[in-house]
Amino acid sequence: MVKICCIGAGYVGGPTMAVIALKCPSVEVAVVDISVPRISAWNSDQLPIYEPGLDEVVKQCRGKNLFFSTDVEKHVCEADIVFVSVNTPTKTRGLGAGKAADLTYWESAARMIADVSKSDKIVVEKSTVPVKTAEAIEKILTHNSKGIKFQILSNPEFLAEGTAIQDLFNPDRVLIGGRETPEGQKAIQALKDVYAQWVPENRILTTNLWSAELSKLAANAFLAQRISSVNAMSALCEATGADVAQVSFAVGTDSRIGPKFLNASVGFGGSCFQKDILNLVYICECNGLPEVSEYWKQVIKINDYQKSRFVNRVVASMFNTVANKKIAILGFAFKKDTGDTRETPAIDVCKGLLGDKARLSIYDPQVTEDQIQRDLTMNKFDWDHPLHLQPMSPTTVKQVSVVWDAYEATRDAHAVCILTEWDEFKSLDYQRMYDNMQKPAFVFDGRNITNANKLREIGFIVYSIGKPLDAWLKDMPAVA
Repeated sequence: MVKICCIGAGYVGGPTMAVIALKCPSVEVAVVDISVPRISAWNSDQLPIYEPGLDEVVKQCRGKNLFFSTDVEKHVCEADIVFVSVNTPTKTRGLGAGKAADLTYWESAARMIADVSKSDKIVVEKSTVPVKTAEAIEKILTHNSKGIKFQILSNPEFLAEGTAIQDLFNPDRVLIGGRETPEGQKAIQALKDVYAQWVPENRILTTNLWSAELSKLAANAFLAQRISSVNAMSALCEATGADVAQVSFAVGTDSRIGPKFLNASVGFGGSCFQKDILNLVYICECNGLPEVSEYWKQVIKINDYQKSRFVNRVVASMFNTVANKKIAILGFAFKKDTGDTRETPAIDVCKGLLGDKARLSIYDPQVTEDQIQRDLTMNKFDWDHPLHLQPMSPTTVKQVSVVWDAYEATRDAHAVCILTEWDEFKSLDYQRMYDNMQKPAFVFDGRNITNANKLREIGFIVYSIGKPLDAWLKDMPAVA
């Protein structure tokens, strides 16, 4: 029986291993983590992450061929294949601060694998890592190997949160990179045999190590670039009276471009896009390619610009001040169907409004008050360290209340900001909201999910990203 162990029970490790266990009943899968609360949650009815379909998969396999444990060393020692899916945060100090990936957790995982291993192992990079990480890991393992042979593979994940289980069941591709040696090819084949139990052969791509590592960064950079491209156009649409939805539809019908990732919004978020682009920027700088690094930096600059533009629009529209005004924030997760708030644009928008002394009432169907307060008080990049190493914030933001109902959030508010495209926000009773709000009442739709004309008929002043502006908004230009 093949034994697989995955170090790291987070957004990547948990769902990926659960699906491998489901699709490969003859494989024993152990997911290990040093965080006791996280492993306890994986073993309970309340899983630590929300992902449609994940519950059913875990319940079918848990206790049969899927195990969650804090006994890291035992399971690593017994495994044939060890996936490493630990945090790779952006460095906040020292060489490459603000851009380079911090490989502290990766390195300690590699040293631990070398320490406890008594048999040959295949070690698989699952977390997003900078190019050439495999080489560094390989050196650590071989220098501490005590005669045991290790093969390193890169197997980056391409999951989209909210659809992760479907993505795992039916992936566009599975990418496996390894050494171009007989041993390397044998290791690639061993991992290929696992995926081939449910993924068609032609979707399993094999490359060298560096190509696999770089493909992941490149894929995320290309996706983020599309979002920044359409967001840049949205600013021009507002200035000229064009409608970004019509423009992006016209552009997306070109078969060479395609329609995906062309929705204008308040900005992209999530744990990977910004981090991976910063990583790419740093790698380019290290390799003496400043023009290339500047090119990718612009993707993040436009994203930051889009968030600050949104905040400026809110403040400018409301007589240039939001001090002591209640503003309802609908949605805090970085996108619908996930409880994940990592790098969500809502953080910067909320901080911007709080900086102008606004009072915020926040509602998101999947995000807890504790998480929202943490996000609003944490420093940049702190979120990407394991929970027990994150600074515990004793302070809560006084001007923020978190409520469990959209109508409660909007009661007596001057404005509503829609920051996540949850389906339930499309079908709210906006007339009821309007009746209970201060007048003039504003809707700032950061996801373009509402019917702006219907809202105007009710009496709202409406701002939708990249859409022709209300007369009211034209009279109050947002100066960036």
